[in-house]
Amino acid sequence: MHNPGTRGFSRRQWLTTATASLAPLAWPALAQPGAAPTHSRRIPSSGEAVPVIGLGSWITFNVGNDPKARDACAEVVRAFFAAGGRVIDSSPMYGSSQPVIGHALAQLGRTDQLFSAEKVWVGDAARGPAQMEASRAFWGVPRFDLMQVHNLLSWEQHLPRLQDMKAAGRLRYVGISTSEGRRHAELERIMRTQRIDFVQLTHNLLDREVEQRLLPLAQERGIAVLVNRPFRQGALLDQLARHKLPGWAADIGCDNWAQVALKFVVSHPAVTCAIPATSQVAHLRQNMAAASGPMPDAALRTRMARDVAAL
Repeated sequence: MHNPGTRGFSRRQWLTTATASLAPLAWPALAQPGAAPTHSRRIPSSGEAVPVIGLGSWITFNVGNDPKARDACAEVVRAFFAAGGRVIDSSPMYGSSQPVIGHALAQLGRTDQLFSAEKVWVGDAARGPAQMEASRAFWGVPRFDLMQVHNLLSWEQHLPRLQDMKAAGRLRYVGISTSEGRRHAELERIMRTQRIDFVQLTHNLLDREVEQRLLPLAQERGIAVLVNRPFRQGALLDQLARHKLPGWAADIGCDNWAQVALKFVVSHPAVTCAIPATSQVAHLRQNMAAASGPMPDAALRTRMARDVAAL
């Protein structure tokens, strides 16, 4: 995360490569003693609470077999759990991210706090079960909490199988994901017609199209929302780092732009959890701090978006 005291050195340079619920925010006792209380949101289909900040793994955990890089990622996961985190998201698309997560979990020797979010990503749906089993083995978990159809690929064939797996107790939640705005119309159709627990989509201070139809629809249909790319893969923070924080940032407990960006996302009443990715413990801790303290109301969210668009 960008350090306000280190001008010109952006968070992007640190990368290793390249309601939902209408209930009020809750305060689960997930963090280690002494950690700040963590805002959570409830998954509409079950009422289970998860912290509003999770951990993505795209790019940042794709470190191959480099033992030092793998251990560094394990320290990120350790800090994530210590700060009260639960939701970790990955995909077969993300290179070595899955075995790197598995390495971290094996080092920590703990999975009780983990909410595992994976994806099936294969055009030939007949290969889906084998791919999901390979993913499970990489993570080293008995089952996944959430399985999502990645980027809507062959969703018509995958979703019925995922529903059957859920009914059999082989996973807990079913979802679908996209990071491409051109697929929003199809995503809306799926949300209106299919039984899903989660939807994953892109939302940030500049990419706000989902506020018009998809986020209200998620509230209406009782679908939890995971938000990817809250920093535009670091490009948003690169842009914002050139500007001084507005005065209202202090009002919501933010001392850096990344926390501003995350609080904007997770304060939307339809959003369940944002999943920023990082390979740096310092950045992770700053991200997790966005899950505590005051949150912007609707009026401030409007001002935040307006002020950032004007920069």
